[in-house]
Amino acid sequence: FLIQLLFDGKEGAVTGKLALWPVDSGEFKPYQLVTHMFTHGGFAHILFNMFALWSFGTWLEKVWGPKKFLFFYLACGFTAAAAQLLFSNAPAVGASGAIMGLFAAFAYLFPNAQLIMFPIPVPVKAKWAIAIMAAIDLFGGVNPTGSNIAHFAHLGGLIMGFILVIYWNKTNKKTFY
Repeated sequence: FLIQLLFDGKEGAVTGKLALWPVDSGEFKPYQLVTHMFTHGGFAHILFNMFALWSFGTWLEKVWGPKKFLFFYLACGFTAAAAQLLFSNAPAVGASGAIMGLFAAFAYLFPNAQLIMFPIPVPVKAKWAIAIMAAIDLFGGVNPTGSNIAHFAHLGGLIMGFILVIYWNKTNKKTFY
């Protein structure tokens, strides 16, 4: 993101190279399946994603350790990119798909953890919060409004997050809650 701020210029040259572009756009490059996670659409975008990374990632890294956590994060982000390419014809930036995977894993491992969902200051259990977010993204994906939100990327990351955490929880004899 700092590289974007320093070197993008008016044309958005850095963001244009690192963003995830549709395969048939002429701008797509395979490395964008990873680089899109490290570019953002503005300060508020990166601030929210990094707050969520800190909130959920801290707990998950304690459970899995840094290597497994990194694998999980990148797998969710990669799957988010694949979902975006399959179901949308818009370019995408941001870590939100990977973050949704973290959120899914957190909700699975700590379903009764109380979360405050912005902007409504009411505690919601993680298991209900993830269901609400999934429903919002599903609705937004099938009813696009031009909001520049990559709803299908979010859903792709969320699904991969659930798949991995369920698999790891069944193959690892630890109980997390």
